Amino acid sequence: MRLSIAKRYGLASVVLWSTAATAFKLALAGSGPCMVVLSASVVSLAFLAVLCASTGARLTWRIMLEALPRGVLNPFVYYLVLLEAYDRLPAQIAMVVNYLWPVVLVLLHAALGRRRLRSGSLLAVLISFGGVAVLALLGPGDGGRADAAGLALALASTVIWACYWILGLGRGGSEAPESVRLLAGFAWGVLFLAAYAAVTGSFAIPDARSAIAGVWIGLFEMGLTYVLWSRALSLAKEPAEVGSLVYLTPFLSLCFIALVLGEEIRPATLPGLVLVLAGIAVQRRVEARGRTRGGSEPQPSDVPGDRHEPRTP
Repeated sequence: MRLSIAKRYGLASVVLWSTAATAFKLALAGSGPCMVVLSASVVSLAFLAVLCASTGARLTWRIMLEALPRGVLNPFVYYLVLLEAYDRLPAQIAMVVNYLWPVVLVLLHAALGRRRLRSGSLLAVLISFGGVAVLALLGPGDGGRADAAGLALALASTVIWACYWILGLGRGGSEAPESVRLLAGFAWGVLFLAAYAAVTGSFAIPDARSAIAGVWIGLFEMGLTYVLWSRALSLAKEPAEVGSLVYLTPFLSLCFIALVLGEEIRPATLPGLVLVLAGIAVQRRVEARGRTRGGSEPQPSDVPGDRHEPRTP
């Protein structure tokens, strides 16, 4: 069966996103988390600047000010925390835990009083966190046990990303293209990352492999893939045509982790991943039922530009 153009763009995005965990580990092998995030963010900033210039999109001070809170969260805080987690954990465990963010988003909405936590949503949370428990208890690290600090950092990254999404949902003001908003956010992020590196003495020249991996992360985790995914959504007849492709990402990611990094896929990884994704699927089913009953609350899939989720995650 011939794939539609939308699905081709979608699959290209999924394959590129699937390399992120491997690229993180390769970059961290010769550089600290701060320099990996800083170098990747500079590359992404340059790419977004060229993209906005080519489309005639303008960056204004108003957009910069609106982007400040999100720029602090992403790339500054989010990627620093995430890369610290990857530095402490096997790539496969950090990657799986990071996929919890849609379920964490449900909990944050409930905590903020934006929605009532339905029984179905509670079940989804329990299933997904059950997957993390499987990883923590049955997928020990090289020292014979899971790194508690690494797991805590990976979980914290899901909270930070969910907060970033909530800020995007509530944004107002100028109707700037998403590429311009991302450019403004990364401009703030690079500024804060450079200041953090200066204060902590984290500036260091990475080796060649880390530098190449940093460029890869900046382009394909943070930059170009956004364009491909946005193109896929614009060509799709409906979001579901490409949205379901995102569920391929973690399984492809495990393949790259095994083949490139040489990590042995642990017995607990696949069950843990299946439970995390099952919880997300249950939550989406709950949300779909809510919409058919007249609910109109936006979902993660309605927000453009958000990583690892169809942009309509």
